[in-house]
Amino acid sequence: MIITALRKGLGQLIIFIDWITRPSKTKRSASAQAEVDQAARELTLYQFHACPFCIKTRRTLHRLNVPVALRDAKGDAQARKELEEQGGKIQVPCLRIEKEGQVTWMYESKAIIAYLNERFATA
Repeated sequence: MIITALRKGLGQLIIFIDWITRPSKTKRSASAQAEVDQAARELTLYQFHACPFCIKTRRTLHRLNVPVALRDAKGDAQARKELEEQGGKIQVPCLRIEKEGQVTWMYESKAIIAYLNERFATA
């Protein structure tokens, strides 16, 4: 019981620190942002709200100004089931990438962040 309370408290502290230190969003022209918004429709991030690796990934999404759909794999039974059945395992963060009818499930925050930086970072 004490460990659960400690975990929840630390999770909330991490979320608060993330909120007060959140990076600025990338500024783009309206047309460039529209292209990013369109590309982001192909992406879904399965995550837990207080997971440090998920927070790190969401911070990158925020910084790059990429509006990706978020699915709570902890609190949403349907999202958890999709992650397990279609992705192969319950591990977060996990980025679902749908491109030209093909679906790829990318695990590991470092790999996801590298992919997002490569695809959406401005020159």
